[in-house]
Amino acid sequence: MALATVFRDEEFETVAQEVLEPNLDGWDFFVESQGFRFYRRFEPKSGLYQYKMHGGMADIDPEVFVQVYMDWEYRKAWDHYVLGLEPIKDKTTGKEGLYWCIDFPWPLTNRDYTFVREMRVLEAGGRKTHVVIAKSHPFPSYAEKKGTIRVDDFWQCVVMQSDGAEGSRAFMHYYDNPKGKLPKWLINWAAKTGVPQFLTTTRKAVFGYSDFLERKRKELGVDTLDNEDRLQKLCCNSVFSCTRP
Repeated sequence: MALATVFRDEEFETVAQEVLEPNLDGWDFFVESQGFRFYRRFEPKSGLYQYKMHGGMADIDPEVFVQVYMDWEYRKAWDHYVLGLEPIKDKTTGKEGLYWCIDFPWPLTNRDYTFVREMRVLEAGGRKTHVVIAKSHPFPSYAEKKGTIRVDDFWQCVVMQSDGAEGSRAFMHYYDNPKGKLPKWLINWAAKTGVPQFLTTTRKAVFGYSDFLERKRKELGVDTLDNEDRLQKLCCNSVFSCTRP
């Protein structure tokens, strides 16, 4: 059953253009790693930063990249910080989304999220472009758990397209308020040092995706897996739509 759209058309159209040329007015350069440049902008209200990432990976197919990003089953296999990640449906409202629990190193308290997301396929710069927007959203049936802090101020926009050759061009804009009594220096340190590590781990996950799909094929007892069909099924907990000229 099709779900009602979560975000406005204008939000997708605007963020899609940033994969071509990011809007960096008021942003400061933060760090560069593995072909990506990161920028940040201070948010006085929270005392934290928004971040933007822009760059590319010359050896990664964007179609595989987007599947790895959307595949919550696979994320649990390659991201060792994930304690829980699964589709959810609120018993009261019928709203569908995702539950995500992250392992924070001792002595910090683990964080979890309930959020909605939507993916659309459209065009930017004459090329097929995947745009994903996610935002924290309350799910009354999934109450906060003892010993875990619920993050309720999180959003993320991700854009992926071909670089015109055999690689990918990508853009990300995100903000996350982890709450709790975390020192600002620790948050900034984690943002700066965690970026190279996450990019390295994600790259390995992309190259390992075919092996994961082969294992899934054998588990399901089928001859082949339709990647496009799998992508749409992975979006069953969110909105998926294609808008092409």
